[in-house]
Formats: sequence, structure tokens, C-alpha cells
Amino acid sequence: MKIIDRYILKSHLLPFGYAFLIIVFILILQFFTVFAERFIGKGIGFSTIIELILLQSVWMIGLAVPMAVLVATVLTFAALTTTSEMTVFRASGISLYRLMAPVLVAGLVLSGLVERFNNVVIPVSNYYAQSLMLEVARTKPDVGLTENAFSKLVDGYSIFVRDSNEKTKELRGVVIYDSTNPESSIMVTSEKGTIEFSPDYQYLLMTLFNGEIHEVRQNDFSSYRKIAFTKDRFIVESSKLDLTRSVKNRIRSGYNELSADELIMISDELRRRIVLSENAVRRAKAQHDASMTGREGSGESPASMKKQVPGKAMHNDALDRQVSTLETEMKNLETTRRMLNRYMVAYHKKYSLSFACFIFVLVGAPLGVLARKGGFGLGAVISLLLFVLYWVLMILGENIAKKGMLDPLVSVWFANTFMIIVGTMLVVRLNGPVFGGSR
Repeated sequence: MKIIDRYILKSHLLPFGYAFLIIVFILILQFFTVFAERFIGKGIGFSTIIELILLQSVWMIGLAVPMAVLVATVLTFAALTTTSEMTVFRASGISLYRLMAPVLVAGLVLSGLVERFNNVVIPVSNYYAQSLMLEVARTKPDVGLTENAFSKLVDGYSIFVRDSNEKTKELRGVVIYDSTNPESSIMVTSEKGTIEFSPDYQYLLMTLFNGEIHEVRQNDFSSYRKIAFTKDRFIVESSKLDLTRSVKNRIRSGYNELSADELIMISDELRRRIVLSENAVRRAKAQHDASMTGREGSGESPASMKKQVPGKAMHNDALDRQVSTLETEMKNLETTRRMLNRYMVAYHKKYSLSFACFIFVLVGAPLGVLARKGGFGLGAVISLLLFVLYWVLMILGENIAKKGMLDPLVSVWFANTFMIIVGTMLVVRLNGPVFGGSR
């Protein structure tokens, strides 16, 4: 390694270290501020809170490293330009390409390390963080409920609580949406209530007072039922929370707890299901079309057919069943596609975010040269704005992919592609004016 390479890399080390520590501290502080009210004062041990914070903070490292690379690159090249060292390099015939080379290599190495971190460490930490939350929920189920927000304590149920009292264990302003039955929608409202698990953790028990139950049929919105109650108990199966099993035996689930290889395995299975669903939809549609053709060929309206012989009424019933089957298969197909998109978004995000370490060097170096007159303050502002832009593009790409509007490969990597184009254009443009076209 040449002297100039060592000098450039050493110039990056201190800004990178400071930026990394500051970013991690800010992210942890933000996390603690948001969730402090949820855990502190709820009877949870201090060691459990610290363990939960540490486990939840692991993913922040994977985010902080690319950000620190961007800040360090912008500040270092801004400092080199401000102290006229760039002028010396220019006089020596050294181009901007040459000065960026060691930092680009270091960024590529960091990208590889962050990729391993995202695929090995973060899934395990997310697994244990979720397991710890489940252990807390076993003894204090109200902790799983967020005040003034809908919480998914149990799959299929959205629970809203206006406020809770730790001393009396009382919940106020309770609203429950039950979406477990595909044929009907149920909403339960209550002035107050309590929540606990059964001794074997098989069921979640909610005792509600002074409330109403509203039920609407999905296929017939005119069918509405309302029941008022003074006291009622709702029993919800909690097996999906894995509360009956120990943490060590809990199965890793959810794309945040899976590595890239595991995400690919699940995605392959989902693609297989999509093919089966598509075939089922085609068969159901073909049967329906054939039945409709036969009915239209008879020259009779559906109303007249129902009034005639029982055989024709049975024919109409068969048509209704075919329509119901077709709708069910299409819903299953759409649900599976959404699941596939989510898993593929998580897969590509593991690599795109880690590759940002390399991309931010490509963009940060020319921006640092442009910020030479602003010093540290302008460099920090430019870094922040650039990362906000990158993150906005990343989130936009994720949402587009999850909705199925664009392939996850294209949408998730759009932010990186955009930054590569911007960085390349800036480097090519600045290398001439700043360095006189030297190489």
C-alpha cells in the first residue's frame, strides 16, 4: 500500500469512528424515548429492559455503518480541499479517481462485512428480541398493547387502548377488530376492561364492561347485528404467540428473523403456491364460463330459471358455488403474491443497504470537494440530506414492491442505482475542473 493510500484511509478513520458512535447513540436514544413509557413503570426488571434495548439496537449498527461512511467521506474530502492538500495532489498529477481508489476498496470491504452482519447477526438478535417480548407478554400482556394505537398482540386481532393503569391493571377506551372470520367483520367497543392469559397460556382472556358488539357480513353489508353488554368475557386463542413453548424451541418466523438463504427458500415455496393458485383460478374460471355459456344458450334469465324445475335451481346453486370458489382462489393468489413481495423486499434490502457503504464513497467524495468552503457544518448537512434522500427512495421502492407495482429487484435497488448515477456524474465532472483532467 502506498503512502497516499495510508494517508487517505487514516484521514477517514477518526471521522468514521465519531460519526458511527454519534449515529448509534442518536438511534438508541430515539428508540429509548419512544418505548420508555411502554416499559418503564410496568413492573419489568431493569436488566430485562437493558437486554431488550441492546437486542433492539443491533439492527441500528447495520444502518449506522453506511451513514458513518457517508459522513466520513464527505468530511474528509472537504477537509483535504479546505487545507489545500487537493491543490498539492493536483500539482503532483494525482486525479480524483486515484484519491478515491483506497476509500472505494475500503467501502467494498465494509459492504461485505455489513452484508454478513445483516444475514447472520441481525436475524438472530431479532429472534431473541421477539422471544424476550413474548416472555414479557406471558406475565404482563398489557405491555404488548400500545396506548392510542392499534396493536397486533394476537394475529387476526387489532386491539386499541386509549390508556391503561398499571396499579389497577385496568384498560380504558378499548376497541377490538376481529378479522379471523373471512365471512364477517366484528368490532367490539368497551369503556373499560382487563386482560390476562390463562394459566396454561393457551388463551388470552379479556373481560370488558359497558360495551357493544358490531357484526357485518362480508358478502351482505345489509346484514348488520348490534349487541350491547354490561359485562362480557372474550377468549382468544393465543397459540400463534408461541407462549406455550420455551424461547429456545420457538421457531424463527417473519422476514426480520430470517437470513437471505431462508428468505429464498420461503420465496421458492410461495412461487410454487402461486403457480398452483393460478392453475386453480384458470380451472374455476373455465368451469364458470362453461356454465354461463350453457345458461345463456338456454335463452332464459336467471330469475325465470330459479322459478322452474329443481334441476335448473340446482344449476344456479352450482354457479354460485363456482363464483365463490373463483373469488376464494383469487384472494388466495393475491395474498400469496403480497407475501412473496414482502419476503423478496427483505431479501434484496439486506444486500442493497450493505452495498450502500460502497455507493456512499462514490457520492460522498465529490460532494466533499464541493463543500470545501463550508467546513464541518456544511459537510454534515450535506451528508444528512443525502442520506434522507436515499432513505426516502428506499422506502418508496419498498412500498411500490410490496404493492406489486414493480419487481422488488428493481424497486429496492432503485435508490442505489440513482446514487451510482449521481456519484459517477459528479466524479467525472469534478475531475476535470478540480484536477485539470490529470490522471
